[in-house]
Amino acid sequence: MSLGTEELLRLTVSALMSRVGERQGDLAVALGQAQAQVSRKQSGKQHWTLDDVDRLAAHYGLGVLDLLAGPTHAVTALSADRDGGAAQASLPLAVPPAASTRRHAPMPRGEALGGPCVLCGEPATEAVEGMWQHLTSEECAEALDAAAPLAPLADHAEGEHREEEFTPAGPGESVLPGSEESQQGLVESDVDFVAPAATPTAPVESAAPYPGDAQPESAAVGPDVVVASAASVAREPVQQVPAPELASAVAATGAAVDQSAPTAAPAAPAPAPELEGRQPTASVARVPGYASGSLVDQIHARVRDVLNEHQGDVEAAQAALIKRAIPDVMALFERSRVGGRYAHSKFPPTEDILRKKSQKGADDIWEGRPKWRNKTAFDAAKKGDQIEVTALDMNAAYLSAFKCWLPVGKLVEDTTDVHEPRKSGVYQITPAKWTHAHLPNPLGNRQEPGPLWVPDSLVRLLLDCARWGLCEAPVIHRALLSGGTESLLEKLRRALAQARKTAVADGDEVAVEYVKSMYSKFVSTIGESSANTDIRRPDWMHIIRAKAFTNLWRKAYKAHAAGLTVVEISGTDELHVVGDWRPVFAEGRDLNQVKEKKLYTLGGKR
Repeated sequence: MSLGTEELLRLTVSALMSRVGERQGDLAVALGQAQAQVSRKQSGKQHWTLDDVDRLAAHYGLGVLDLLAGPTHAVTALSADRDGGAAQASLPLAVPPAASTRRHAPMPRGEALGGPCVLCGEPATEAVEGMWQHLTSEECAEALDAAAPLAPLADHAEGEHREEEFTPAGPGESVLPGSEESQQGLVESDVDFVAPAATPTAPVESAAPYPGDAQPESAAVGPDVVVASAASVAREPVQQVPAPELASAVAATGAAVDQSAPTAAPAAPAPAPELEGRQPTASVARVPGYASGSLVDQIHARVRDVLNEHQGDVEAAQAALIKRAIPDVMALFERSRVGGRYAHSKFPPTEDILRKKSQKGADDIWEGRPKWRNKTAFDAAKKGDQIEVTALDMNAAYLSAFKCWLPVGKLVEDTTDVHEPRKSGVYQITPAKWTHAHLPNPLGNRQEPGPLWVPDSLVRLLLDCARWGLCEAPVIHRALLSGGTESLLEKLRRALAQARKTAVADGDEVAVEYVKSMYSKFVSTIGESSANTDIRRPDWMHIIRAKAFTNLWRKAYKAHAAGLTVVEISGTDELHVVGDWRPVFAEGRDLNQVKEKKLYTLGGKR
């Protein structure tokens, strides 16, 4: 049996993971990648790159040539402090020897005795717990080393291996196109490594939801979305303790050791290139209720460093931070997705309705941007009535809009003519007639009759209006949809919200403006913008912007229902009302609060 160098590298990685007690999620964190990326590289769906080889060698404390010399040599070359198997051998273990020995991924039940090992293809030497497999990694590695000579590793650039239906993408493409197997809902097996022949073609992230999540991601299974196995999602996180410390503890207490838990702590994740050198030196405790204390700290550390670089010059530092806002927020977004349950597509095919008609033109999607004035109130002002109006400002409207249903994979045509609440995308609809003079039309100031394409956020608002008896439900003609989730941007939203809240409390306007620039530019550049080369999702851009507009409309409806007179609604964050608004809206600068922008008299000088 002859194996290529990259295949041999996959087996070496599997042997090293087994030896030190790691899972793919642990290795992914150490490499600064998503677990789904490591899964695809180990299954042969994506290439290990030369940069990956450097990171793997550094993670395991090996030379590059030692890593490429085969599983046996690599395992032998492991230093004593990284060799989980060696460290464990010296501990007093109260477990059966067979269960305590590091093993390869098990063969499926029912295989005949002597069936091929899942890694090397040689006959299995032991049957453990009813599954035929090699008992130790050395047996498998020795067979492989004898069969495959060392060959140069192919130089594949990061992100070079892509499927035909994807347009050229940047590094880190994370979703493969839907295949027959993925459409059947295949899930990743809950083992560290799956042989290429048995690996599902659709990528999966099998890590449990991030501990800081308020709720796990919810999504529907579609052509590009495969849900993690129930066993992997339900797996409780295990606190990892370095082997020397564990050995000392066991020696002191005589306690039994559970070999199912990893005993070697993975190396710290490599910093994202965009934030290289900006990480704080001290460890940061996780912020309760928010995505990641480390993400929040990275934001503030960036501000401190840039201020130091410019010797306290606030204007120069702020200009530098705004200039770096796009790459910085994309780096934070990538970090926030590590450990997520779904791998999102960054460069899916763009449908014609989502393409701009010219360089400065627009596409065919109508977002429902509000621009409305209460004709009755303005007519009364023209007749001489003096009306005291308060202009209210919605805080961080686009950041609040990150909480919306986004499609995970590529958009696929749907002709069922119904709204799919567990999916997201864009819909072609004919809206119902709007007859309420004291409330703005949820569609904004659109004048053209007939069908139009709208984002999912706007469809959800129109359906709510129908449930409230304000209008008829829209007629849906067609849709372009993918399995969706409301939590795709949740960890990023929480981190930015917490950083903003801290900056506001500290009076740090430089940080406030930096955060504002990050979330606003994230929204404005994820479509067809040359300023952001990390992603192209015009559908996300429209859905988020429409969500900001619908959030503002809902505030107007809340004010109207509470007895206030809505005078004007415009942009993403301006609501003008008549009456005492404080019992209706909380005042402040948090995302769920509003602030008074100005007072003026309608009919007088504004």
